[in-house]
Amino acid sequence: MDIHEYQAKEILSGYGVPVGVGGLAYSPEQAAYRAQEIGGEVWVVKAQIHSGARGKAGGIKVCKSSEEVSRAAEELLGKKLITHQTGEQGKVCHRLYIEEGCNIDREIYLAFVLDRANESVTVIASAEGGMEIEQLAVEKSESIIKVAVEPAVGMQPFQAREIAFALGLDKSQVNQASTLILGCYRAMRDLDANMVEINPLAVTKEGRLLAVDAKMGFDDNALFRHQNISELRDKSQEDAREMRAADRGLSYVGLDGNIGCIINGAGLAMASMDMIMHAGGEPANFLDIGGGASPERTTKAFNLVLSDDNVECILVNIFAGINRCDWIAEGIVQAVRSIELKVPLVVRLSGTNVEQGKKILEEANLPIIMANTLKEAADKAVEAWKKHTGKS
Repeated sequence: MDIHEYQAKEILSGYGVPVGVGGLAYSPEQAAYRAQEIGGEVWVVKAQIHSGARGKAGGIKVCKSSEEVSRAAEELLGKKLITHQTGEQGKVCHRLYIEEGCNIDREIYLAFVLDRANESVTVIASAEGGMEIEQLAVEKSESIIKVAVEPAVGMQPFQAREIAFALGLDKSQVNQASTLILGCYRAMRDLDANMVEINPLAVTKEGRLLAVDAKMGFDDNALFRHQNISELRDKSQEDAREMRAADRGLSYVGLDGNIGCIINGAGLAMASMDMIMHAGGEPANFLDIGGGASPERTTKAFNLVLSDDNVECILVNIFAGINRCDWIAEGIVQAVRSIELKVPLVVRLSGTNVEQGKKILEEANLPIIMANTLKEAADKAVEAWKKHTGKS
């Protein structure tokens, strides 16, 4: 789960990370009022969307009067911002963060991420901030600093100081940097975050360190432990299909293809998607209905997949271990009879009670295409999709 910049800054400031004075606005009038409330001569109006590279998309405006703030807010509110992270669909800005301007002397990149290969948190930093880390890695890989944090002991003060010195900070700024780095780590650890990024971390001309931008991402599976974090979710910034799935306890990722997938087990789902691609098709989604799929859960999965207008064929691939094929078959029959199915349906069942499951499907007298192997299922799904759409 991602959160907005202003939310991340509020969290991090509670852990000792210095941030600028700012306020939220939902209208041009409110934005102008926030600027007057903050005071000063320069303000930054920032579109709050779940994406990086907002500046390149025109989502960040520097203003020198409350009238300019109002005009910038008028332009940004309701605007769809398209970045390389959002894709062509973009994200609509519904709220703004008005922040005081600052005198930036230099910019630093700082991030804390989960290194799943080493099962630890890794700090990634660079003396050259303000750029995408992917771009830095290609153009100036020598500038990137990586420090692994031992999970058993956590981040130590000497590691924070080493990072500060490696970033070329002045001796007078090392203590500030150490406090900031340790605060970011504690926030990540305490709140089950999987990413904390400050880009840029500014060094001002007055010698202060300031988090000019901040991002945080959280482990969805740990949100039950952090109700205050869960409440920060902005569903308007997330894929509507994925949100509907999450609300129904299903694991779903929307894709750009036309063959809808209903599969149990993440590994089998990935293999099925690969096999669809190999057969010449494109999966429309990743959907794992889990090991305890009941007929009701299967029906929910069908409704979810069919809510995507791009779906022109459905492939159900079940390997029943904990599950039972007869349960899944009952769910398929229940779903097909309760909805007006206008696309081909290919079903492959294997595992516990597979014969009973196949019998249920055969006796239902429904337009279901049966398959025995994964390859056969993928081939039949692509073939049925092409026949249904008239594509060759």
